[in-house]
Amino acid sequence: MTDTAWQEFIETTRKNYEQVQRELKEVDMLIQQTTSEVDRLTQQNAKSVARVRQMEAQFDTLPREDIKGAYVSMIENQQRLFTMRGQLEKLQSDQRNLTRLSETHQVLLNSFAPQEADLVEEGYEPPSQQALVINIIEAQERERLRLSRQMHDGPAQALTNLVIQAEICERLFDRDPTRAKVELAELKDNVSSTFHKVKGFIFELRPMMLDDLGLVPTMKRYVDGLSESGFSGVMLTVTGKEQRLARHKEVTLFRVTQELIHLAREYSHASNIKIMLDMGEEQVRVILEDNGNGFDLDPELSSPEATRLGLNTLRERLEMLKGTFICETSLGQGLRITFTLPADEEIEIQ
Repeated sequence: MTDTAWQEFIETTRKNYEQVQRELKEVDMLIQQTTSEVDRLTQQNAKSVARVRQMEAQFDTLPREDIKGAYVSMIENQQRLFTMRGQLEKLQSDQRNLTRLSETHQVLLNSFAPQEADLVEEGYEPPSQQALVINIIEAQERERLRLSRQMHDGPAQALTNLVIQAEICERLFDRDPTRAKVELAELKDNVSSTFHKVKGFIFELRPMMLDDLGLVPTMKRYVDGLSESGFSGVMLTVTGKEQRLARHKEVTLFRVTQELIHLAREYSHASNIKIMLDMGEEQVRVILEDNGNGFDLDPELSSPEATRLGLNTLRERLEMLKGTFICETSLGQGLRITFTLPADEEIEIQ
């Protein structure tokens, strides 16, 4: 790594650290506001529950509308309380992840300080693996943050709603069996929907069929799963002879493809993504094209934007396995990425 490149790397790390610090301050402020709202709703909920209990002792003499209003008010307040508690948990999770990322940047900057001072005089050459390790750490933190948000917005929120519905059913059993039956049917449908969401979440974490059936069936199932979840814009084309590769290569090819689909959807805002998977005898080649907004990146992926998107980490991961990674994109022109891995080390299927 040249002196100029090393200086640019230090400056990028410093900017990333400053950005994380700004995000931490924003999260801290939101946590304070949300905590105050949770405390207020908790007190309000205690009053609502106490009021309902008092009314239950006079059930036969109070007007039906007053009873109904008290229950509706209590349930609405509990729903808001569950929502705000979930939001607080998400913010606290974000805070923990950002704190870990901030500490990582701080350690790196502290280690750079003496090297930066002596860089010009001594011509310091950092070890080539150091930048890779840093990128891997940052990629892991980004992925953990993404998963925590996905867990909160998906299964966690759905389970919270199930708890609320179950409580409603419990209260209706003795007073309104017909309504309770309707609520139970809806609860059953929501449980089934949540079950499928959890299965999809587990598949993203680690698709077991990747070990059992290999890359091609797993890729097809992943694309089908995206369609079932409401995003039908991914089209997969497979050519060549289907074969099994070494496990680490199959995992790498799948994870890189998965990450690029996420990038195309969330950052390039693509509505259509084409994936061409060619299982050649000597190499496996994957081409991903989308119709999104694209990015302003240099061919070497050395810009801060490429680092933020994690593209340079993906390239380094492939190059460590003797593969290639080529990114072609510009603003308004979508994204086209081609990456390969050697198809040797074929494994024998038991």
